[in-house]
Amino acid sequence: MSSERLQKILAAAGIASRRHSEALITAGRVKVNGEVVTALGAKADADTDKIEVDGRLVSVAPIRSYYLLNKPRGYLSTCFDPQGRKTVLELVPFTPGLHPVGRLDRDTSGLLILTNDGAFTEDLTHPRHGVPKTYLAEVKGRPDTPAVERLRTGVRLEGGTTLPARVEVVDRRKDTTVLAITIREGRNRQVRRMAEAVGFPVIRLERAAIGDLTVGELPPGQFRPLTDGEVASLRKAAKKGTAHG
Repeated sequence: MSSERLQKILAAAGIASRRHSEALITAGRVKVNGEVVTALGAKADADTDKIEVDGRLVSVAPIRSYYLLNKPRGYLSTCFDPQGRKTVLELVPFTPGLHPVGRLDRDTSGLLILTNDGAFTEDLTHPRHGVPKTYLAEVKGRPDTPAVERLRTGVRLEGGTTLPARVEVVDRRKDTTVLAITIREGRNRQVRRMAEAVGFPVIRLERAAIGDLTVGELPPGQFRPLTDGEVASLRKAAKKGTAHG
């Protein structure tokens, strides 16, 4: 194999997405042949060079794993928590390089994908791909038509106005309302911030779908491998989003 950019090698090895791999490099966590490398333009040969991340040797040809997890509330979508709190990796089999694709905050439940395929993670999380993600948000009160329309057309948040979203009223209860909100962005706590901005804060949030993939009948806390067809469908959704971006 000829020399390639280091971040590309790390992504291909399933260490992280290419963007996260760049952050690992600039943070001084990557070594090539025993030397710390911090330059993003650095190259290496995965066949002949010894590449390490945090002291662990990088395998360039791992077995690819793809899991769908119905994340319960109370778990962090991270690989490690220095405070010792529960993480989603405790709910799936140990697999080298496995990491969550994007994040659901601790109090959000629902569909979470985990993989050791960095390129796949990049496909699903990079903003240019715009893979749709649907959430069921139970909010306080009863949002009126103007509030729902604001969610649909764009809400001004720190960092800019959100892109148009698909919003449907699923259920109106005595003191709360359930909304189905589909977004193509991945800002931090975006749905919660959108609802708060229009005056109807979220009290319960669940991710119901990524593209056409749903949790189906999978109970909270349980996982299953993605089928080859599901992986292919998600890749296709990412390419479609890029084409229409």
